[in-house]
Amino acid sequence: MTTPAMPAPELDPFAERMPPWRMLLDPRGRIGRRDFWLWGLLLPAGAGLVLGLLAGIARLPEVASERAINVLLLWPLLAVTAKRWHDRDRSAWWTLLWLVPVLGWLWTLVACGFLRGTPGANRYGPEPGDLA
Repeated sequence: MTTPAMPAPELDPFAERMPPWRMLLDPRGRIGRRDFWLWGLLLPAGAGLVLGLLAGIARLPEVASERAINVLLLWPLLAVTAKRWHDRDRSAWWTLLWLVPVLGWLWTLVACGFLRGTPGANRYGPEPGDLA
């Protein structure tokens, strides 16, 4: 007796794999390249732009508001980048590459934004596609 074949799960590119609060505040776990680009680069850039415009409308001092925005966006950037390093089976300490001007930023962008993560589970958790 044969069993009917299980249908392949549909891959929805917009499906949430991790709640937003966890994506932005918790450095544990793994994320793929798509989530790195969306949550680690596009969202902070957009949020920084909107917050900068609002600070300008409120006529807040430019230097003070720029510093406040940078401090506000720092932890989410660290959390998202740490998860991406975890996907590559690297420690979150690799985020310290940001401290190396230009070359550190470029290496982080290339390694986290373009290079594939380790296939299957690693010491930081299951492969990002395995998460429901």
